[in-house]
Amino acid sequence: MTHPTTTNATNAPPAEPGAHTHWQRNLAVCMFGSFTTIIAMTLLLPFLPLYVEQLGVKDHAAIVQWSGAAYGATFFSAALVAPLWGRLADRYGRKPMLIRASLGMAVAMALIGLAGNVWQLVGLRLLAGLLGGYASGSMVLVATQTPKDRTGWALGTMSSAIMAGNLVGPLVGGMLPPLVGIRNTFFAAGAMIFVAFLATAFLIREEKKAPSASKQRGASDDTGWAAVPDKRPLVAMLFTGMLLMLANMSIEPIITVYVATLVEDPNRVTMMAGLVMSAAALGSILSASWLGKLADRVGHWNVIVGCLAVSALLLVPQAFVSSGWQLVVLRFLMGLSLGGLLPCIASVIRHNVPERVAGNMLGYSTSAQYTGQVAGPLLGGFVGGHIGMRAVFLGTCVLMAAGAGWNWLAKRR
Repeated sequence: MTHPTTTNATNAPPAEPGAHTHWQRNLAVCMFGSFTTIIAMTLLLPFLPLYVEQLGVKDHAAIVQWSGAAYGATFFSAALVAPLWGRLADRYGRKPMLIRASLGMAVAMALIGLAGNVWQLVGLRLLAGLLGGYASGSMVLVATQTPKDRTGWALGTMSSAIMAGNLVGPLVGGMLPPLVGIRNTFFAAGAMIFVAFLATAFLIREEKKAPSASKQRGASDDTGWAAVPDKRPLVAMLFTGMLLMLANMSIEPIITVYVATLVEDPNRVTMMAGLVMSAAALGSILSASWLGKLADRVGHWNVIVGCLAVSALLLVPQAFVSSGWQLVVLRFLMGLSLGGLLPCIASVIRHNVPERVAGNMLGYSTSAQYTGQVAGPLLGGFVGGHIGMRAVFLGTCVLMAAGAGWNWLAKRR
């Protein structure tokens, strides 16, 4: 099995007796589907203001505001419904949820290309978030269908595919509109997601779990939080997921302005800012699978604590760099350290909650990550504007160090 972003399946740990028959094929399809759907959802970043202007908004400030609203709408609605989709996945199966998400997103992306005004654009972006969730649903399916001793490696390769989509999406969005036009770019994205829908419907094989002995004897049918005996690991992972996205996104509002203070040539500012933004994603792509595999050997909690601590240390010199290339290198190293967090978070949740509510709890984890994705830019922009840009890096450093300390204590308990 090969895939577009990371290691080869032949590098996976040796098979265990009784391992799930189809887990590797399911992983390959989920990686392809997540990669393509994330590309489709992020390719609009480079041309979103142009599309907003095309839809009739002429004032510069209004264009910026509507672009922000349209971009954030998907994450807002996705955060609201992620636990619901996770709960339905526990009840009706993970594959039906992936089929629903891929078909819904294919339709929503095509409709965005038909938007007649900016209100319709925001509404359709909200709809895409409500109907979507393919990548988070894939994490649930892979986490629950993969043998437990290989969960970290499998989720690491999934994380690489998701982060590769985030990296490639804006690049595709920068190249396609000049060639085919903005509206046709959305139609192409919808067609790409439809291919993922077909692959999901015909290639994924979800193995149903047999009822446990306790369930057959009439054990409690609790669902959601009530079914989790020890909630401390789950709460720690929700906080850690939110912290990860907050740390990734906190510098987004200030990065171009900060780079402008480091680069003498104004014409190189946007190029250097793009490199800084891409460096962390590239580092995470390269490290996610390896760190997930390492976590399977040394323990997921240990990797989480180590990743958070190293990231906190790397944030300090980012506040005092003197050139753009120094910032690129430090963000790349930080991406390497953050790459192990998503697979380890999902693994700890899977190992600490009953199987029947795993999807629901992983849905809460997804919501927490979306919360960080929304809160990060808001906090970064506020701190950068009122206190200073260095304070954004140092404040994020304190949060990451606190997260490392909390996870260390939670692990000991």
